[in-house]
Amino acid sequence: MIDWQPVDGSSRIVAEAYLPESETILVRFPNGVEWAYSACPQTTWDEFTADGQSRGQYIAAVLNAKPNGPWAS
Repeated sequence: MIDWQPVDGSSRIVAEAYLPESETILVRFPNGVEWAYSACPQTTWDEFTADGQSRGQYIAAVLNAKPNGPWAS
C-alpha cells in the first residue's frame, strides 16, 4: 500500500509518495494522473519535500531529467 501524502499550497501537485525500496518518487496531479520518477535516492526525496521547496520548480529542474512515466498502480 502506498502512503500518499497530501500537498498543500501547490498548484502543480495534490499528493506525493516515496518508495524507498525502488527509489521512486510518485506524484499525483490535480487531474488525477499519477506519475513516477525513478532513480531518486533518499536525498532527492528530502530535497523535493523540503520546507519552502516549490514542487513544480523541482519537478521541472530535477525530476524531469530522471526516468519517468505514468504510474501503473
